[in-house]
Amino acid sequence: MKRMKRRKKHHSADEQSDVDANVKNNKRNKKETDSESEDKGKRNKKHGKERNVKEIDSEDESDDRNEWKQMKKEKTHRDELSKSESKRKNKKHKKEKNDRSSDIEEGRYQSRDDDRRKRRKDKRREREDHSHDSDLEYISRPVGSRYYDVQKHYDEDQITYKESQVKVGSRYYGDSGRKDQRDSTKQTPQNKQKTENESKPESSEPKTSTNILSSKTGGAYIPPAKLKLMQQSISDKSSVEYQRISWETLKKSIHGSVNKVNTGNIGIIARKLFQENIIRGRGLLTRTILQAQAASPTFTNVYAALVDIINSKFPSIGELLLNRCIQQFKRSFKRNDKALCINSVTFIAHLVNQQVAHEIIVLEILTLLVETPTNDSIEVACALLKECGKKLTELSSKGVTAIFSMLLNILHEGKLEKRVQYMIEVLAQVRKDNFKDFPDVIEDLDLVPEEDKFTHLMTLDGVKDTQDILNVFQYDPEYLMNEEKYTTLRREILGDEDEDDEDGDDEEDEDEEESEAEEGEKENKETIIDNTETNLVALRRTIYLTIHSSLDFEECAHKLLRMQLKPGQESELCHMFLDCCAEQRTYEKFFGLLAQRFCQINKMYVAPLEQIFRESYSTVHRLDINKLRNVAKFFAHQLFTDAIGWHVLSCIHLNEEETTSSGRIFIKILFQELSEYMGLSKLNQKIKDP
Repeated sequence: MKRMKRRKKHHSADEQSDVDANVKNNKRNKKETDSESEDKGKRNKKHGKERNVKEIDSEDESDDRNEWKQMKKEKTHRDELSKSESKRKNKKHKKEKNDRSSDIEEGRYQSRDDDRRKRRKDKRREREDHSHDSDLEYISRPVGSRYYDVQKHYDEDQITYKESQVKVGSRYYGDSGRKDQRDSTKQTPQNKQKTENESKPESSEPKTSTNILSSKTGGAYIPPAKLKLMQQSISDKSSVEYQRISWETLKKSIHGSVNKVNTGNIGIIARKLFQENIIRGRGLLTRTILQAQAASPTFTNVYAALVDIINSKFPSIGELLLNRCIQQFKRSFKRNDKALCINSVTFIAHLVNQQVAHEIIVLEILTLLVETPTNDSIEVACALLKECGKKLTELSSKGVTAIFSMLLNILHEGKLEKRVQYMIEVLAQVRKDNFKDFPDVIEDLDLVPEEDKFTHLMTLDGVKDTQDILNVFQYDPEYLMNEEKYTTLRREILGDEDEDDEDGDDEEDEDEEESEAEEGEKENKETIIDNTETNLVALRRTIYLTIHSSLDFEECAHKLLRMQLKPGQESELCHMFLDCCAEQRTYEKFFGLLAQRFCQINKMYVAPLEQIFRESYSTVHRLDINKLRNVAKFFAHQLFTDAIGWHVLSCIHLNEEETTSSGRIFIKILFQELSEYMGLSKLNQKIKDP
């Protein structure tokens, strides 16, 4: 710069402009070169960084790749080593096995475990030395020593002693001394002979009943034939063993009889149960009936009829069963067990139908179920009302009306499921039809007369003890006396048949001799008795067709008189008059005039008609309202025309205890018809006429 300044002083003004231009060009060129160098430096730095990053990444990848390859090599190496080791072990094992088998065949087997071999030899040597040196016979304690109670009895004359084993778990073992000690039996032949001699008398002794029947459950199953032999072998009939065997026999007999009962054989089963001591086995009987009813609810009416028969003779058994049934319902209601609830209330309903239980218990159960309505409680209530609704309507119509009004209110609220609402609607329709599809008692199961029935008044809160202790065996110190008492009671119930069964074996020979002597005399006098009642059915069919084929009662009477009935068939003719009249939709005067004509022609038809009136009044509760109306009008016609005597009205007792709702309806219709025929004044005079 100084040189340039000096030159400026010496150069002229013309050259000064050229100099300035050159200076500017130099500066511009310098700036351009500097900027280019800076750009190159920046570009070099940038490329250097990128190159460094790429180099680092490539180095890391190469390192990872190398490590992975190394690990893979190590893994393959380990696998090869393990395979080679397993092959080597297998070869070694096979070789040892082959060597051992060859050694066994040649008798040169030697154990590879020297310690175990030494211990075995030492133990064997100790046992042999002890058996030869000691004078006492050593009998080792068995492995299951906690199941045995070991007692040692020493003899003074001999040094030897014996060990008697009393097994505590005798239920699981057949005879004592079955498991002999392994060590003592393997010592010498003398010990073997001794154990055999000891086991022989034990096996030859018969098993006693105490071993079999010592447990609470009676032990294993005993066939009836074997049980009978065991019972005969016991001389003391008051002993515990004899009572236990008789208890097992009683349990099997009751269980089998109850399981076989049905509508056709209920009378036979009842007599068979009365032959057993059901006073002693009342707990077994009630439990078996409840279990059978729960297993087959469709036969509930049959079991209720069986209970009715037993209750007529032994009311305590009926009370016990009713107690247990109510307790079972309460227990299932608390547990929300709907199936068991339905079974329990169904049984209670049929007991009410058979008049074993009072209707108050059903009303209490219905109130309990309907007060707090749920789907399940309403379903149980509907099932209960279907079974005994007809009987409740006869006995307590106001209570049934109140229950149905509560059910209808629940239906209108609509809080329950559609299924339950539909059940209430169906129940209302069943009630409207007067429960015609749900009769209270069918004719085949109405076996006990009204005067022999015994009704128990119980409530839900007044249930007594169920006496579950009666279900199991208990020793009775007065067993023989109680058996004699029941024998006399059984003879009173069943008559002389039981005595004939007991004494039949002793008098069988005498009866055979007498029967053989009398057979010849009776051969000519024997007549064939038709127990199938084929002739009776044919007679009833003929009478029925004759009645319905006649135009008026006079023609019908003329045809029936020509039939020439046999003696004793007059009652069947009168029964057919009443049956044909009852099955009509409305009363037809044809049947009343027909019966009147026969009574006026021959007085022999009067007595059967009067007897039929008494029977119809006693069983009027079995008739529906239509048949009841026809029967009442039929007998009203006979009384008005004096075809039968008015003294038949003596069987009617107008009081609350001896009448039913059906009987009162029958009396009302009867006297309404009589008042229409005769008028009130003549009817009053006729009734007051002595």
